[in-house]
Amino acid sequence: MKKEDNQFVKTEKLLKKQNHEIEGLLSQQTIIILNAVEKKIEKTEEKINKKFDKLINTLDVFLKRLTDTEDEFVIMKAEINKMKEIIKEKLGVEVLI
Repeated sequence: MKKEDNQFVKTEKLLKKQNHEIEGLLSQQTIIILNAVEKKIEKTEEKINKKFDKLINTLDVFLKRLTDTEDEFVIMKAEINKMKEIIKEKLGVEVLI
């Protein structure tokens, strides 16, 4: 029985050693996979940020044009009202546009 116990202890030590080596390999593989996933996420994040920046720039240009158009409309409306006043004053005709 002594020889069997000794064989059992050796087998158990070998299994523990093998298990430890497998855990080490799995840890290394996990790190490699996580690094690859992190790089992929970073690339995706960069693409999203570029598209978001482009969208913001497009919106800024659009809002600038819209604001300029509104400003021009207010100026034109004031100018038309002034012309209507002058026509009424000079010609005595009221313009109803």
